[in-house]
This record gives sequence, structure tokens and C-alpha cells, in this order.
Amino acid sequence: MTDVKDLIAKALHISAPWQIEKVEFVEKIGRLNIYVNFTRGAVFNCPGCGKPGAKAYDTDVFEWRHLDFFQYQAYIIARVPRVDCKDGCGILKVNVPWARPGSGFTLLFDNKVMVLSREMPIATLGRICNEHDTKLWRIINHYVEQGLNKNDFSMVKRIGIDETAAQRGHKYITSFIDLDTGKLLFATPGKGKETVKVFAQDLKNHGGNPDLISEVCCDLSPSFIAGIKDNLPSAVTVFDRFHLTKIVNDALDEVRRQESKETDLLKKTRYHWLKNPNNLTTSQQEKMNALSKEKLKTGRAYRIKLAFQDFFKQEDRQHAEIYLKSWYFWGTHSRLEPMIAAAKTIKNHWDGVLNWYNSKVSNGILEGTNSLLQAGKSKARGYRKTATFITMSYMIAGKLDFGLPT
Repeated sequence: MTDVKDLIAKALHISAPWQIEKVEFVEKIGRLNIYVNFTRGAVFNCPGCGKPGAKAYDTDVFEWRHLDFFQYQAYIIARVPRVDCKDGCGILKVNVPWARPGSGFTLLFDNKVMVLSREMPIATLGRICNEHDTKLWRIINHYVEQGLNKNDFSMVKRIGIDETAAQRGHKYITSFIDLDTGKLLFATPGKGKETVKVFAQDLKNHGGNPDLISEVCCDLSPSFIAGIKDNLPSAVTVFDRFHLTKIVNDALDEVRRQESKETDLLKKTRYHWLKNPNNLTTSQQEKMNALSKEKLKTGRAYRIKLAFQDFFKQEDRQHAEIYLKSWYFWGTHSRLEPMIAAAKTIKNHWDGVLNWYNSKVSNGILEGTNSLLQAGKSKARGYRKTATFITMSYMIAGKLDFGLPT
């Protein structure tokens, strides 16, 4: 019959020269202690150069938090030797097989933290594990950094750029996503021109080439446009359909707000105008039918908005440009100042708008990712540090290889 020490040795994959010395359950504090030692005369691989045959120079006792034993905390307590490498590495502490160097947790505890951290706020996970969340963040940061170091960007050709709020007070991070895989490549504080510069450097650090980026999808931010021009010289800028539509929708909403000061007909109708006709509820459709009989400025702006959406339904770029010229004429002659301004904004970014027809790329993936990040932030009730939000962004969308133990 297998005794307790053999059973735990098999469960922990403890093998020579390591051995279970004793197992102790301290009922008073609800703790299981697993004592590990090494056999007399054992030799080890040098932690520096990896060469075998190094003998123990001296020892010290260390402990690591392991997975709970039922409802009780479990710890591995081991006498760990230092070895004196004869090949010039000096005196170094031996690496143990059940934990990573410098950690106070076993590899399997790390695994548990990394799996659960993607499903719940770290503060909640800390309460479940009975550990301070600061210690858990150290585990997460280690594996995220390890995953980022493995990234290979040599095949990245098309990217999307967008910013998302990290904290209150106009603090943002800018995200760079591979539009072909949906992977979050890079996230950095801020939302200006410099963010593209640091992304280009990170791209190089991971085997990518800024000169090979052929398309960049982004909003109409002058900072992004300038950053792309300076740091991604071969890229064609494609303005995102979502943001282009938002420009026209915002103009429509401004017309509605201005006209609401003149009439009560538009009271409580904001979302009626911002929705597409096929998304209206029955009551909203009835209200819109009634309003269509009125000579409202907002009604004119609404028709201009719907017409702009048809720009994305044209046969090809040539037909789309003809259509957009016609739409631009209508917008600038609408006698609606917000719509005139929106049409001129589209005109000022003419090529980037039409470039959509060359690739039809979209930041829809990025918008979806940002929604996931904001949902994660909301679930955690916010993050005190922007760096923490960036770490969780990689956890959620980075598709990283953490190299976790099984």
C-alpha cells in the first residue's frame, strides 16, 4: 500500500535527488506542511551554466505556498542547497523543480492564479486564495512579461489603432491589434503620436518590420495620422467605418439638440434618430413616422446620415467616390452647420475614407476588444494604476503563451 509520503511525492512529481522527508498536519492553524530534502551526496546542475555535477556548498530552508489541501493551506518546506560552480559561475542557489526561481509559490499555485485571474477580479481571487492581491499581481506580471517576450511579430502586416479610457481624468491607453488575428500586439499609456513610435520599436523588438506594415485602420486623430506617417512609412491609412459613421451621427445629434430648443416635438427622441430604421422598436417607428410629416431640420439631417451609410454599400472605389462627391455636395448645402462641418471633415480625409474600398478593413475587432477591456475594468471596479490595466489587457486579448505548468 502506498504511504502518504509516496503519494504526495507522486502528486508533486518529486524525484531524486529530492525526497519527501515528512508530512505534518497542524490542525490548530489548519495547515499542511510538506517537508522536502535532498539525499546525502547529491549533485545538481549549476543554476548559472546548467552543467551537472555540482555538489552542495551550504543549505538554507525555504517555503512555498502550494494548492490547498481540501480547505487547508498547504506549504512545501525544503532545505535548498547552494552549489559552488567550478566553471566560474560562483556560489548559486539551486533551482527547485516545483517553483520558479525567486517565487514564494509553487508552479501549480501559479497556474491556478493565472487561470482564475481571467475569470474574476484579482481582489476577489485574493480573498479566495487567502493571499494579498499584491502577491498575486507579481505572479501575473511575471507570466505576462514571459508571454510578451515570446511574441513573434514577423508576420504582422495590418494593424488597428484605438484608444480606450484607463482611468478617470482623461487617462488613456492606446491599443495596437493585428487585424488578421485579432491579437492585442501592444498597449501603452497615452493616445498621441508618440504611441505609434513606441509601438514601431516594440514591433522591431519582436521580429517585426515597420516598413512591412501595409495598412493601418484608425480614427481621424491627427496625432495617429502623424505617427503613422513618421513611423510606418509604407502603411496606407484606412479610416475606420465606425468612427466615420460616428462623425455624422454626432452632427445629427447636434442638429437635434439645437432644434429641441425651438420645439417640443423632439422631446425624448435622441435614440430614435441615432438608430437605423430596422432597429427601431414598434413605438419608436410610429413616433418616427409621425415626425416625418413635420418639416424638421433634424429630419433632413437624419436623411443625410442614412445616405452616408450607403457609401459603404457601393460596388467599388470608383462608384464610391462618385457617390461620396454627391453626398458631400448635399451635406455642405444642407444649411445645417453641424452637417456642413461633418461633410468638410470627411472631405479633409478624403483618401483615407476611400481607402476603405481597397481593403475593407475595420476596427470592429478593436472595438470589440475595447468593450471586453472596459467590461473587465468595470468588473474589477477600476484599476488604481494604468500599468495594471495594460497587464489585464494582455491577459484578456494578448493571446499570450504563458508557458504554464500542467
